[in-house]
Amino acid sequence: MTALAGTFGVVIGGVSALGGVTTLAIAAARRQPERARMALAWIAAMSAGCLLAVVAMETAIVTDDFSVAYVARNSTIATPLIYKFATLWGALEGSILLWALVLCGYVGAAAWRFRHRTAEPTVAWALLVMLAVCVFFFALLAGPANPFATLAEPPADGGGLNPLLRNHPLMAIHPVMLYLGYVGFTVPFGFAVAALITGRLDSRWLADMRRWVLVAWGCLGIGILLGAWWSYEVLGWGGYWAWDPVENASLLPWLVATAFVHSLITQQRRSMLRVWNLSLLIATFALTIFGTFLTRSGVLESVHEFSESTLGPLLLGFFAVIVGTGVVLIAWRGETLRKPASLGSVWSREGSFLGNNLVFAVAAFVVLLGTVFPLLAEAVWNDRLAVGRPYFDRMLAPVGLALLALMGLSPALNWRNTPAELRSRRLLVPAGAGAATMAISVWAGAHGFWQVLALGLGGFAIGSAGRLLWLGARRNGWRGLLGRTGGGMIAHIGVGIIAFGFIASGAFDSEGEFTLSPGESGVVAGHAVTYVGMTDGLESGNRVVRVRVEVEGRGTFEPAVTRFAEFGQPISTPSVATSLIDDVYLSLTAIPDVGSDEVALRVLIKPLVAWMWLGGAVLALGIAAALLPNRFGARDRVRRSGGHRADFPSAHADATADAIAPDGGDPTRSAAQDSVP
Repeated sequence: MTALAGTFGVVIGGVSALGGVTTLAIAAARRQPERARMALAWIAAMSAGCLLAVVAMETAIVTDDFSVAYVARNSTIATPLIYKFATLWGALEGSILLWALVLCGYVGAAAWRFRHRTAEPTVAWALLVMLAVCVFFFALLAGPANPFATLAEPPADGGGLNPLLRNHPLMAIHPVMLYLGYVGFTVPFGFAVAALITGRLDSRWLADMRRWVLVAWGCLGIGILLGAWWSYEVLGWGGYWAWDPVENASLLPWLVATAFVHSLITQQRRSMLRVWNLSLLIATFALTIFGTFLTRSGVLESVHEFSESTLGPLLLGFFAVIVGTGVVLIAWRGETLRKPASLGSVWSREGSFLGNNLVFAVAAFVVLLGTVFPLLAEAVWNDRLAVGRPYFDRMLAPVGLALLALMGLSPALNWRNTPAELRSRRLLVPAGAGAATMAISVWAGAHGFWQVLALGLGGFAIGSAGRLLWLGARRNGWRGLLGRTGGGMIAHIGVGIIAFGFIASGAFDSEGEFTLSPGESGVVAGHAVTYVGMTDGLESGNRVVRVRVEVEGRGTFEPAVTRFAEFGQPISTPSVATSLIDDVYLSLTAIPDVGSDEVALRVLIKPLVAWMWLGGAVLALGIAAALLPNRFGARDRVRRSGGHRADFPSAHADATADAIAPDGGDPTRSAAQDSVP
């Protein structure tokens, strides 16, 4: 019954999506804009159908309906409820179903948001493009990725997910956040294509899309960070980012979208980068499909990838259609898009944003090359290559330093030009923060020129963002922390904190391995760990060995190792003693022999890892603040001292203008206009 209901929901969703595309296409062909409103009913029906399918699948999983093949392959009776719920996105067909649900949610939200503007050509074409994407994913659900295939003879119990995907609560959160990010770029992609089709290439559609881009970009960034946390807590190797190709596939659209988030401001303020911005949006969406191809085609061997399927050629073909359509449309509108605009000065806000975009483009190219080249080598020359951490570390280290430097420099610059004297005055506090950070780092034991420099640049970036936040709060109270500028600076602080954790944990970690009997201890980097005892028993039919380890000053922790009956090899579950100074990371390197009380314990000391998760929370707070309107900058008055402008209004007036531009301010005003009463 659940399979029948789910199939019915998929059919309703697919037919409704196709009906919406047809309705909007007829409205455009016959020049009947009022007909476009009929698409709203199709979108509502599509969303209802998809929701019915998801409810049917979750019901089948929770009630152990093993007549549904997907449930029989990926769930078991003994699976805890939270992981049963997460089984929906734990394998191929269910993940496509979740993708369709999130897609319907975004398209429905966009349709509701612009329901009074459906007669506008840009909105109508955007909805048509988004519905065309829906048609593609419903076609996958109706064909090669059918989640509701049934079995004539249901088994008594199911096979279950990969054990790595059902032993940490982040499994229930991290993939959903990634999907909210991936799929969220469909809306700005639809509007970018619509703007190119209709020729309405002014900045209005950009203003409409600012918050949609921020939501998708923020969800993807937080999802990536949660994935790093999951890797750190679950996989047992002591790291959080292995440059796995599927990890890289999620990083690529985030890098390109980050470039767009910054260059969008330049187009709104200076009418620059129009071709570049459209290209970035189309590339971002295309890279989300490329990431889907990597994950669901079977071309990779990874803990992240789903089972081999026939979806690879379809997803690759869809990726090619997106890229080809984007290139053709941009070439078609090339003359209209090329609007002359001068840079003004390298020492300007737009100059820093151009540098920012160049650095992000280089980073994306380096990651793409390291991800794709091994696949091409294997496909063309049948030669399996591995591009590992040394390549990425060596190539991306200068990129990271440049980004931190630009993060610190940009908030001190005006549009068009910033005199040297003003730059020096504004950068004094950030430079002091960077120098202090370097001194404290060396005092705390940091070493290595590049590592200490990177930590100093992180302090420089945080100091620059903090200075601008202080100026905003001084002028407008808590409202100065909202809007594009306030939220952006909070996000910069979050990135700076993440940088501290990333640099320190990678460059200054320590490791030790010990074979211990009860009561014996080992010491790593001043941290004593004592083996207290062990329990060895069966849990849900699997042998689980838990070891009690006392960490001096931190308490008792229990790393474990499990031999899953259906999985074969033992899987280590680490335990982490966390503090703001460092983590003591404990894992068992092997399952003990039956009857033996000796354990092989691996101990890692990872400085400042917790700062990465703390920085992620600050980043999320900054994104939330940036989504809120701030209309106060235009009413600010410049304070004068001795006949000259005080530094704080001149520094912040230009920034507060950024905050109001998308919400009704004038994005064409110059920095000088923003700085005078």
